[in-house]
Amino acid sequence: MASVDLNADLGEGFGAYACGDDAAMLDIVTSANVACGLHAGDPEIMAATFRLARERGVAVGAHPGFPDLWGFGRRRIPFTAPEIERLVAYQVGAAQALAAYAGHRVAYVKAHGALANLAAAEPAVADAVARAVRAVDPDLALLAIALSAQVPAGEALGLAVHQEIFADRGYTEGGQLIPRGEPGALITRADEAADRVLAMVEAGAIVTAGGARLPTPIRSICVHGDSAHAVATARAVRQRLDGAGIRLAAFAGAAPRP
Repeated sequence: MASVDLNADLGEGFGAYACGDDAAMLDIVTSANVACGLHAGDPEIMAATFRLARERGVAVGAHPGFPDLWGFGRRRIPFTAPEIERLVAYQVGAAQALAAYAGHRVAYVKAHGALANLAAAEPAVADAVARAVRAVDPDLALLAIALSAQVPAGEALGLAVHQEIFADRGYTEGGQLIPRGEPGALITRADEAADRVLAMVEAGAIVTAGGARLPTPIRSICVHGDSAHAVATARAVRQRLDGAGIRLAAFAGAAPRP
C-alpha cells in the first residue's frame, strides 16, 4: 500500500452549538468530510471549516445527509430515490460554493448517517447518490463504505470510488456496520480502535465482530468527529499507522498551502 487516508466528519455544529473539536481533528486527519447544512452545519460553520482545512493542508469533501437536525441525520426519512438525488445535488453544490469562498476545493463526496447506511444496502439509493455526484461534477470522487452497494453504483457511472473502513464502529458478519444501539456497534477505546485499524489495513480486509476477515481495498479510514473520544481515537490511529510504517495521505484533493 502506497498510502492510506484518515478522514473525519467535521463542521457538524449548528449556529451557536458546537459539535466536536474540529481544530484538533484537523491537526491529525488528512481529509475532512464537511456537513452541508441539512443534518448539521450552516454557512458560517462550513466556511470556517473549509478555511481551517485549507490552512492545515487537509483535503475536503461534501458530507450530505437527510434534512434532520433533530436526529443528526441518523434517522431514516422516506424520501424517494429522485428526491434523494436532488437533496444530495443541492448539498454538494452548497459545499462547493462555500469551499470556493474559503479558498479551498471540494474533492469528493461522502454520504452521512442514515443516508449512507441506506446507500450501502439499497442499490436504488446508492445509484441516486452517485447520479447526483456525477451531475454536479463528474470529477468529484466518491468515498464509499467498503463492500457496500455504493461501490458498484459509483463505478458504473465512471466516478473515482475510494472505499473506507471505520475505526470506531463494529462490523457484522456480512461486512456492514453494526446498527447503533446494538452491542459492539461503537468502539470507544482509542487503543482498541487503533489495533483494529492496523489489523484491517495490514490484512486488506474488514474484521467482523466474530473475527472473520472480508477482503476489500482500504483507501481511507474514518473517525467520527462528534464523539467524546474522537481526538484520542484519531491520534491513536495515526500513531499506530505511523509506527507500522504506513504513510498517511489524502486520497484526493489535498489542500494547497496558503
